Amino acid sequence: MANLFHLAFPVNDLDAARDFYGNVLGCPEGRSSENWIDFDLFGHQIVAHLAPGSGSRSSNAVDSDDVPVPHFGIVLPMAEWKAFAERLREKGIEFVIEPKIRFEGEVGEQATMFFLDPSGNALEFKGFSDFDQVFAK
Repeated sequence: MANLFHLAFPVNDLDAARDFYGNVLGCPEGRSSENWIDFDLFGHQIVAHLAPGSGSRSSNAVDSDDVPVPHFGIVLPMAEWKAFAERLREKGIEFVIEPKIRFEGEVGEQATMFFLDPSGNALEFKGFSDFDQVFAK
């Protein structure tokens, strides 16, 4: 069995989280309660926990962009990343950092995009043509 990623994160509104992660991002819903919802994010378990009013945000400069901190997401094969980016555009997602290629022509070249969920959690999705480059220096 492959290793699976698990992440728990705060949300202000479970109904808004259910709509965003389920309908916009297309994440199948798993177990849930009145305080949390499990989602399948590309085969990984993420859990939205009701925690109104939580969170603070800052940013770090990365390749001329102000990258939101904290953030989370998934690394996808490039073709899947492109299809996902197009689907998000069709759904009217407002990007913090528009889909683009970062470190172009350099070691670790990758596609990236950032956007926020309804609670202000930052998500980054990366695409690689060569997964051997994910940790390359």
